[in-house]
Amino acid sequence: MIIDIRDSSSYQKGHLDGAISIPFNRLLLYPEKYLNKEVEYRLYCNSGSQSKMLTSYLNRLGYHCVNIEGGYLKNLFK
Repeated sequence: MIIDIRDSSSYQKGHLDGAISIPFNRLLLYPEKYLNKEVEYRLYCNSGSQSKMLTSYLNRLGYHCVNIEGGYLKNLFK
């Protein structure tokens, strides 16, 4: 599952194919509401820096997350 952690307006303007929108603050504060510890998630933001930090945090909580290096801007045309 691919998760776009940018704000809703950024997601509306464009996102990676198949991504769902769960903004950074929601995942940071309420991961148990959105994530399942049995599923692997791929997270991205604009540049990859916020998603890298959030991925590390969520993995420490026992979730299985992978950061999409370079974020939306680098992976837009892949």
